[in-house]
Amino acid sequence: MKSIFFLSVCLGIFVSVLASDAIAQIAIKAKVIYTMSGEPVKEGIILINNGKIENVGYASDVFIPENYDIIMANVVTPGLIDAHTVVGLSGILNYSHDQDQLDKTEAIQPELRAIDAYNNREALVEWLRNFGITTIHTGHAPGALASGQTMIVKTYGENLTEAIISHSKCVAFSLGSTVSRNFKKPGSRSKGIAMLRQEFLKAKDYLEKRNQDKEDKKPARNLRLEALADVLEGKLYALFTVNQAVEIMGALRLAEEFNFKLILDGAAEAYLLINEIKKAGVPIILHPTMVRNYGSSKNASFETAKKLKEAGITFAIQSGYESYVPKTRLVLFEAAVAHANGLSFQDALASITIDAAKILGIENRVGMIEPGKDADVVLFDGNPFEYTTHVCQVIINGEIVKEDCY
Repeated sequence: MKSIFFLSVCLGIFVSVLASDAIAQIAIKAKVIYTMSGEPVKEGIILINNGKIENVGYASDVFIPENYDIIMANVVTPGLIDAHTVVGLSGILNYSHDQDQLDKTEAIQPELRAIDAYNNREALVEWLRNFGITTIHTGHAPGALASGQTMIVKTYGENLTEAIISHSKCVAFSLGSTVSRNFKKPGSRSKGIAMLRQEFLKAKDYLEKRNQDKEDKKPARNLRLEALADVLEGKLYALFTVNQAVEIMGALRLAEEFNFKLILDGAAEAYLLINEIKKAGVPIILHPTMVRNYGSSKNASFETAKKLKEAGITFAIQSGYESYVPKTRLVLFEAAVAHANGLSFQDALASITIDAAKILGIENRVGMIEPGKDADVVLFDGNPFEYTTHVCQVIINGEIVKEDCY
């Protein structure tokens, strides 16, 4: 009898372990679903299976299988995307050992990789996740001519391998007074651009030799030139943090001269160069709407997002870099303020979902709620841009990673 009881207990434990490891099958019944692939779906259903969106549509059109767990929601959006941050390299505390976002030993270090410094278990990553940010484009901070490479990662995963989307996406460049404050050279904007131009010329020569058919003609590996050569070859984007109009024009000229893929970052005075930016056809990862108006960002405007949208310029909103605790902003709040200053609700939400995904080249996985995409969704108890609204649940890759409205 004891043997039978022991066997039953063991079998029960075994079954419960299997159940806990089973892939969640979830049906979300929502009053409003912002899919970002069309008009909002009112009284809709999302089916999640095997970490992917299986189906989405009106409740009358979507059948819920028996084995699906049902979750009720008021408002559902895609997982939010922070288009540029330093979270994971910059820690939550103001201690030097907690800050890996900017190496000040040299002004040009494109060979530095974010993945080599990113802390998947940093408290700030969880903090962002609890506000619905499920994907971040993070890496080395502005402040150097070339501070290093960026990466794209989910804000949840047992380890970095599970969380990673792209090991290297951009090389982060900066122009302007912030560089001169951090380094003896360059001492001016023109010197900074001249230094970058010289490195790009070296990289161009390196690239030509690297592409030689004969092995004995190939150059010895040079990590710095290799990274810049990848920019010239289009394997990596050039992310230029430029705020004042003169800096923006400098980045546009470099991109035209060396024919690399440019993303403007910050761009506080972009509203002064609407025609030039539109003609160049480059996207913008715009500064946080509530960025402090000082230094090179002194002329930032609450209405820039609206003006870019009206001009047909693709943009996303970022959290950026903050030097004070808690060391990061929240794109949810920044997009809400842009909405309050003239950007439509749908366009504000797009700036932290699908438009951010398109700029980063990851729209095949995230940014929309549609079949085949990663099951990254956020459940709100009201309008996402209302201050009193709560993030009730966050789902990443089909797994509930936050379940609390308060």
